Amino acid sequence: MYRVLLYYKFVPIDDPAAFALEHEALCRSLGLLGRILIAREGINGTVSGTVEACDAYMTSMWADPKLANLEFKVEEANEHAFKKLFIRVRDEIITLGMPLSSPVHQRTGAYLSPLEAKAMLDRDDVVFLDGRNQYESELGHFRGAICPPVGAFREIPKWIEEHRADLEDKQIVTYCTGGIRCEKLTAWMLEAGFEHVFQVRGGIVCYGQDPDVQGDGFEGVNVVFDDRVVTPVGSRSRPITACRECGAPSSNYVNCANVVCNARIILCEACEIETQRCCCEACRQAPTHREKNQKLQVSAPKTK
Repeated sequence: MYRVLLYYKFVPIDDPAAFALEHEALCRSLGLLGRILIAREGINGTVSGTVEACDAYMTSMWADPKLANLEFKVEEANEHAFKKLFIRVRDEIITLGMPLSSPVHQRTGAYLSPLEAKAMLDRDDVVFLDGRNQYESELGHFRGAICPPVGAFREIPKWIEEHRADLEDKQIVTYCTGGIRCEKLTAWMLEAGFEHVFQVRGGIVCYGQDPDVQGDGFEGVNVVFDDRVVTPVGSRSRPITACRECGAPSSNYVNCANVVCNARIILCEACEIETQRCCCEACRQAPTHREKNQKLQVSAPKTK
């Protein structure tokens, strides 16, 4: 039995490079795989491993005074959700691309529990704002949410400024996959003069796991940044997207098998085989087609 751990924490790290080396040694000793970003502003990671390894990892992280109250989102899995371990030092653990006058851990939007967020869903004075990229919100979003048509997280502040008149008199509830993008987004919004800014604590992952909510009010599936690609949100989660070939309901989200194209497309499992996981005939015939005779692995898009 395996687990997937999703976590982040905005906390000052004086020497990110040294921290990264020590952290890599810890992960390798436990056999963990995943993707971890470390910066002076904190740590952001998703790892997978056996139940015992994940328990040991969490215990080790909590033993560091800086990370003593680190919150982990824990999901069960049948196997590793990653193929390798990737640890990098970055300028930001989530890229907003613009400076903030105060560190995120000192000023961010007010947290809402899943139950509190659900209670605000259908209020006329509340707007739910998706803090993710367009391809993520197309596969799943809160009922009635505003989903900015952006290709990268750093584009959202510009979109918000362009639509300020529609937002500034509302109470704004932001949400994202696991919460990290909303931490930085709401910090920027408060600096930009928005007064009533909230965030769903733990993001879509915790909203789907909460026993009192069970994902109610969220439509579709959640995009994750590992080999699973998408996960259900609560027990009643259903696809809201359709196969581009046959129109059947599907959230099977893949990349075109032509490595030069690599377009993100939705294909049901049958059409994935029929089309050789390609978006068009030219890609099927391309010399840069991935190996056709082995089972292709979906390359999960990187979060931005």
